[in-house]
Amino acid sequence: MADEKIKVLLVDDHVVVRNGLSLMLGSSPDIEVAGEASTADEARTMVQANEYDVVLMDIGLPDKNGLELLKLVKADKPTLAVLMFSMYAEEIYAVRALKLGAAGYLTKNSPVDVVLAAVRKAASGGKYVSPALTEQLAGMVGRPHMQSHHALSNRELEVLRLIAGGESLISIGQRLHLSPSTVTTYRSRILEKMGLGSNAELARYALENGLLV
Repeated sequence: MADEKIKVLLVDDHVVVRNGLSLMLGSSPDIEVAGEASTADEARTMVQANEYDVVLMDIGLPDKNGLELLKLVKADKPTLAVLMFSMYAEEIYAVRALKLGAAGYLTKNSPVDVVLAAVRKAASGGKYVSPALTEQLAGMVGRPHMQSHHALSNRELEVLRLIAGGESLISIGQRLHLSPSTVTTYRSRILEKMGLGSNAELARYALENGLLV
């Protein structure tokens, strides 16, 4: 067992990213890229049909948010280690991913040695948490009633980011397959939870807290 390679499934819709990860992981003699998927549906099918040790998964997938896929994968195979690998800063999604059962959260500017170490740790049943994320988690424990984007649901956070990015309620509805009235309800709920009064305040908050990429 000790001589077997760690089998990794890569999930990212950009072939260039998958190629780069394949080269990065393939440079290590104890890790093997055993599969690649470009969509959430494809990834879930592969997880159900094959045995992997670690799934390295992007959040921004074309057919489903990576956090939604994370929930489905953990429902299918609760012991499978899933590492989120995203261009979004840790402050946005890392805590949510860990709460949903992720084995860790890596940003796409992570050094090679960090990615390799995270994959090995996840495969051994551990969790990779960066020093910055550890500090963030400690701060949240000290401020349990803090009003921020951490109080939002995953869908509410998604709507917040789109509103802050200047998208109309109609275009947000089309993108998320929601009616405009539902998006309006989400907007009202977001403003209430965060104690904000307008789209401009949402945009300012998003900018100041690194929610816009």
